[in-house]
This record gives sequence, C-alpha cells and structure tokens, in this order.
Amino acid sequence: MTTTANASVLAPVSADGDRGFGGMTARGRYAVGDAMAMTWRNLLTILRLPQLMVFATVQPTLFVLMFRYVFGGAIALRAPGLPYVDYLMPGIFVQTAVFGAMSTGIGLAEDVNKGLIERFRSLPMARSAVLVGRTAADSVRNVFVIILMAVIGFLVGFRIHGGVARFLFGMVILLLFAHALSWVIAAIGLSVPNAETAQAAAFPLIVPLVFASSAFVEVSSMPGWLQVFARHQPVTITIDAVRHLVLGTPVGWSVVASILWSLGIIAVFAPLAVRQYRRVA
Repeated sequence: MTTTANASVLAPVSADGDRGFGGMTARGRYAVGDAMAMTWRNLLTILRLPQLMVFATVQPTLFVLMFRYVFGGAIALRAPGLPYVDYLMPGIFVQTAVFGAMSTGIGLAEDVNKGLIERFRSLPMARSAVLVGRTAADSVRNVFVIILMAVIGFLVGFRIHGGVARFLFGMVILLLFAHALSWVIAAIGLSVPNAETAQAAAFPLIVPLVFASSAFVEVSSMPGWLQVFARHQPVTITIDAVRHLVLGTPVGWSVVASILWSLGIIAVFAPLAVRQYRRVA
C-alpha cells in the first residue's frame, strides 16, 4: 500500500478541528478511531500479500508434522494414557502465537525504513494508533493461524478433552499472551534500522523461551538447572494453562499466572514502545 493510500485511509478518521479541545472523552474517541484505521490498514496489507500468511503457517505446520510423526515416537510422557499429539498441540498453539509476535517488530522496522512512520507522524492522529493498530492486526492474524493449526491438529489425531468452552478460553489466554509479546517485539523493532535486524534481534529472545519450555517435552525431563528456568518462565506457564484447559485437567494457578504475566508485560512494554515510537518518528 502506498503512502498516499495510507493517508486516504487515515485522514478522514482523525481530521477534526475540535481534536485538542474536546476533553478526554473526545480524545479517546479519536484515538480509538485512529487505531481502528491503522488496524484496517495492516489487515489490508496482509490480504494483499497472501504470502505473508503462507509463511506464517508453513513453519508451525512443519513442527506439527515433525513432532507428530518423526520425534513423537521417541518422546515418553509420564502422564499415563495421554497421547503425545494431545500433549503436543497446546504447545504448538502457543509456539505459533509466540513466533507470530515477531512479525510486529519486523513490520514496524520496515515502516521506519520506508519512511512511513514519519508520514504517520505528520497526520493528525493519536501517537499510540500506529502501535495499537499493528498489534491488533497481528492478533487478528494470529486468530486465523491458530484456527488453521487446530484443523491440522485434528487431522493428525488431536482431540479436545475439556470441552469446547475450555478450549476457546485457552485460545483467548494464548492470544492475550501473544498480544503482550507483540509489544515487546514492537519496542525492539522500533530500536533497529531494518526488518532483518529486527528479526535477528527478536530471535535470540523468542527461541530460548519456546524451546526451554513445556511446548514439546515435559519439563521434568530437562536437566535440573534448566528446570528452574523452564518452570517459571511465561511461555511454559501459558502453555501449561492452555494444556490444562484443553485436556480438562485441573488448571491450578497457571491460568491466573499467565494472565498476570500478559498484563504485566503489556504494562511495561506498551509505554516503552510508544516512547520509542515518539523518538524515531
């Protein structure tokens, strides 16, 4: 989408002579409108570049197939009678959403490199709208990807044991967590000069959190020194919450802990990302 197209989408929403004088309610209303316009702009980009969705789904699909049919037979679970595919898929759901969060930083770094952020800054729009719109659009994309992963999971033998309501609640938990991580990656993406650097900077953060977690194997199978980290890091906590909900087992404190992690991450990194946006714009 060209810069002119972006301006045509955004300007009607934000242009209003009373913007600075309407009080908090009016400012909030304009900010919401700006964020919705930016969300729509990013969704249109995804729709016009379908290869973005293809790339976003190929990797998790390969993970499902590899762990289901290549590594799954060699991984022993301590839970009696639990098929490995039922243990695996909640981890795949969270892993897919976590890796999907990287696209937020990559997209923002690309916008900075192309000069679009500077153009957005010149428009009469809320400063937070660019970031809110980007993270919201990526959350919508994550919904589609998770639905696709669920379909693939069902095709390879995955089954829900806790009921549809618990399953859907688990998806909400993981989408909230992915949205929180999007703010972390957004702050990174706004701190680097281009998309390639953003991906390189986010990768060392995301990979240890995903693979040193309960996504693919039980934490108890890891070395003792690694278990301490793996049990208490937010990806494992979110996976455990989703897994308990999907399998119909007691959730314990994992759901509350995952929500608190997500809200805490947003509370810390959303302001940091907005501040970084103001510095680069």
